[in-house]
Amino acid sequence: MSVQTTRQLALPPRPRRPLRAVAWAVITLAVVVAFWSIEVNWQRLGDLPSEIARYFGLMFSSPNWEKLPEALWQTWRSLEMAWVGTVLSILLATPLSLLAARGFGPAWLRELLRGLFSLIRAVPEIIIAIVILSVTGLTPFTGALALAVNGIGTLGKWGYEAVEAVPQGPIEAARAAGGGTSEVLRWGVWPQAAPAFWSFWLYRFEINVRSSAVLGLIGVGGIGDMLTSYTQYREWATVGVLLIVVIAATVLVDWASGAIRRRITEGGRARGMA
Repeated sequence: MSVQTTRQLALPPRPRRPLRAVAWAVITLAVVVAFWSIEVNWQRLGDLPSEIARYFGLMFSSPNWEKLPEALWQTWRSLEMAWVGTVLSILLATPLSLLAARGFGPAWLRELLRGLFSLIRAVPEIIIAIVILSVTGLTPFTGALALAVNGIGTLGKWGYEAVEAVPQGPIEAARAAGGGTSEVLRWGVWPQAAPAFWSFWLYRFEINVRSSAVLGLIGVGGIGDMLTSYTQYREWATVGVLLIVVIAATVLVDWASGAIRRRITEGGRARGMA
């Protein structure tokens, strides 16, 4: 018997995974059904590039710069909304994330908090804002509260994952020295997890800046509220100015936040790379 024949006989049979095949078939069927159920108008879809070009011309060929001061003021209000929401979510999510980490809270509380974080993340900010506005009304504070509640879900999950990922050496040393839970968190966990937490907080602020513009669609104030109003009245020259301001503010915040996060996570190397 040849060596090649021996190798062929030695190969194990290919494993059969019927459940995987059924799952892929169901997913494929769901995608096809979802695609056809939306009733795509192919003629309108073909006109989409020309329509986009036309609206771009209406918005940016001659922007209405007289609205720039008001746009800047409303953008500042959106940034305030994002900042307040971020600070509130940090104050609430940080201690909860520590309790949700393995080894620092009872099992029942850990599972309860993790379920709460998942539930909050499943609800968009705009739905949370609609629920809150029945109490607080259409004010920027409503948007800030909605961002804060939604931020608890993301910051809580990122927080307990960061705590569980830190090396165990300092934690064991703090416990061996007789430290309680608070001392272990202060001296064994926080010095190692602090850069990750700062990075998460800054990234959440970036997300809130974008979300604050979307929350303006329901009338809680900010640049999104102004953008909705002028879009409804078809004042495209003003809409163009608003979009320019929104894009510029978002890019500036992303750049500043990214630079700070790199400085925190990479230390002195970030300055040398820059």
